[in-house]
Amino acid sequence: MIPPEQPLEIVQSASEPTQNEAFWDYSDLGLFITLGIASLFGSLVLVRFIPGLYALPDAYKLLLGQLIWYLLVFCCLAVILRARYDAPFWKALGWNPTHVGNAFSSLAAGPVIAIGLGLIGAAMHTPPMPLAFERLLNTTVLIVLFGALVVIVGPLCEELAFRGFMMPLLIRSLGPVAGIVITGILFGLLHGFEYPDWRPVALIATAGVFFGWRRYKTGSTVNSALRNPGFNLTQFVVLMSAKHANLLR
Repeated sequence: MIPPEQPLEIVQSASEPTQNEAFWDYSDLGLFITLGIASLFGSLVLVRFIPGLYALPDAYKLLLGQLIWYLLVFCCLAVILRARYDAPFWKALGWNPTHVGNAFSSLAAGPVIAIGLGLIGAAMHTPPMPLAFERLLNTTVLIVLFGALVVIVGPLCEELAFRGFMMPLLIRSLGPVAGIVITGILFGLLHGFEYPDWRPVALIATAGVFFGWRRYKTGSTVNSALRNPGFNLTQFVVLMSAKHANLLR
């Protein structure tokens, strides 16, 4: 005979998010994107009109504006998950514990992917395109701060948004392959404003597919959030090395 409390436990466990399954819908995704755009304008307004922030040099305003945007965006997402589903932020976005071996291989694969896609980009004759923030990296402090943003903060936020929130919804609707590929394409397009050429965007989208596949196979956003920084760190080191070599000429 089944104890009377057992069905209740089954219902409660069934309501919890699984490793790769979204319990939210496209209205939540649309609300998140809308609030993300509004948050971007909000961060620009804060940096522009708060006297203490406006007086900062451009490089520090750019850094601070980016951090404020990230904070606003994920506060909005946390409110959506809590208010509509009473769901915890990190658990809902697949921030599940992972094995040490998985974590190490995820991190180690980042540079391999970066180098491999770099070679493919060279074979495609991708033109060198300096990033907008490169001209701002004129002190050691700024290099360290931008490095932390590019290698740690940015990848973490990207993985939470794309592989933690967006991809599980697309997988639920379209299946794993389409969900992972479409998320990767959208990930590449997000970076399109940085490049006037389609080839870097295609390479970044391909990297996004690798990140998404890792997230799906391991069931943890932790692993894609480790693969992305390894990828970005390799690119940042190459960027700084090239910048230093140019200064020596």
